[in-house]
Amino acid sequence: MIKKFMQRVFGKQNKADSKKSKARIMKVAEHGIKRSMISACALRTTDQLQQAGYQAFVVGGAVRDLLTGRMPKDFDVATDATPDQVRSVIRRSRIIGRRFQIVHALCGNETVEVSTFRAMSVPITEGESDSNEMRADEHGRLLRDNVFGNQAEDASRRDFTANALFYDPATEEVWDYHHGVADIRAKKLRMIGDPATRYREDPVRMLRAARFAAKLGFSIDGPTQQPIREMAELLKNVPRSRLFDEMMKLLLSGHAWACVTTLRKEGLHHGLLPLLDVILEQPMGERFVKLALEQTDQRIQQDKTVSPGFLFATLLWHEVLAAWDVNLKQGLRKTIALHQAMDDVLKKQSAELNIPRRFDAVMNEIWQLQPRFLDRSGSKPFRLLTHPRFRAGYDFLLLRCASGELEAELGAWWEKFQVADEEERQGMLLVETAEPGQKKRRRRKRKSVAAGPVDAP
Repeated sequence: MIKKFMQRVFGKQNKADSKKSKARIMKVAEHGIKRSMISACALRTTDQLQQAGYQAFVVGGAVRDLLTGRMPKDFDVATDATPDQVRSVIRRSRIIGRRFQIVHALCGNETVEVSTFRAMSVPITEGESDSNEMRADEHGRLLRDNVFGNQAEDASRRDFTANALFYDPATEEVWDYHHGVADIRAKKLRMIGDPATRYREDPVRMLRAARFAAKLGFSIDGPTQQPIREMAELLKNVPRSRLFDEMMKLLLSGHAWACVTTLRKEGLHHGLLPLLDVILEQPMGERFVKLALEQTDQRIQQDKTVSPGFLFATLLWHEVLAAWDVNLKQGLRKTIALHQAMDDVLKKQSAELNIPRRFDAVMNEIWQLQPRFLDRSGSKPFRLLTHPRFRAGYDFLLLRCASGELEAELGAWWEKFQVADEEERQGMLLVETAEPGQKKRRRRKRKSVAAGPVDAP
């Protein structure tokens, strides 16, 4: 029975669809993507599958990026072979996934994701029974989707036309079922099918629309954009772990600030970082977040490492400051007030976005270091230099200075103190008589929520 089912799915349907296929097949002279632009692992994977008698194409974002003149970070492959068949052809590979099985083809340090063509089927709701193994909740969100299909169906199942392109390295042809190439050239992001239905199937597609539009510099097609704001509430039905994964893709896209502003424009930021709206409504907070995200974008574009913990620390900092100020006004000691503020903000955030605890530790350490940068007398500056998180705390301090939250002189002092010799450092230390001046600044700054706790006793 299983054998007959596989033959029906992968045999007869493929032949029938090949006759009625509406794909536009473009030669290399028309699209410009040459075989040499494809990674060695992706070429090896498609070549081996095709030699074994299967269809195999480079798909999705890699084709889109090559058409826009970008170098893809990853190359994915789609095929009519089942995961078990792919596993038998590709020697160094492994099957992963439960919702929809895929294969990882391994080539040294490179991994190529190989997925089987998916079918177009009507989902059924929970509690019903059907052999196609599709399930949807009461809102229309797909819970399980293990239906194999053919190439035409697979193209229709993808979210945006720009992502529904297939490239055959053997012939250097691009197969385009939904006018994706034309949309890319017009810099338009357009949903395949009815946008409202597709958003109900997977609300994360709304976040992907914002991310792709910002990353690619595309405008979102009118019908694709129209339902987003009114359907934003559907994001509450998405598992927090998946929301966090999407947020990480957004923040580490190399276009984080553009993505954040697009999220706010489309009314989607509440489902990701509920505190972000409050932050961006404060002039100093918005400047601080913008600087942090722009610096992150620069590092990513320069292929430098980025710390997610540091990034989240910047996004939530002004909420910590506000909570810290409230705690101080209630009479709590400075250190206790800060710790309670950090706990309250992280607890509130975790209710909406499941930030892993390993990032909580990084954020806490960076925040705890900030008051210590203000004390530049005695042995305290020397001890601070030896702290394992000093560099992260110092970079955070520079952001605060650059945004106008603190005086630039403080950042300049610490920059010089790090490279000075022992004698110079001793001469740079402030004497205890500087305390009265600090108190005067403290009284003036306590009027500001952003600056209040910084110089508080």
